[in-house]
Amino acid sequence: MGAAEAIDVDVALRALADRNRRAILRVIRSDPQPVGVVAQAVGLSQQTASHHLRTLQKAGLATVSADHTRRLYALNTDGLAAVRSYLDDFWPER
Repeated sequence: MGAAEAIDVDVALRALADRNRRAILRVIRSDPQPVGVVAQAVGLSQQTASHHLRTLQKAGLATVSADHTRRLYALNTDGLAAVRSYLDDFWPER
């Protein structure tokens, strides 16, 4: 089983249902960002942004890494690939 199949699509879709989480994914899609930058970019408190980032991480849509004393969050493309694979099944073959 590949990384994309290991993602629980139901959990990922529930995480994506929240517009704040989708906004956060747009912030972290290009470069890993600390929670303070994410919070400021989407207009949330750091505590609220941290909550959403943990939810995205648990859903397999974000990863976290340590950079000295900071934690950097990045988009997990494997999680999005699992969601895309699920949604692709709804279109007929060409």
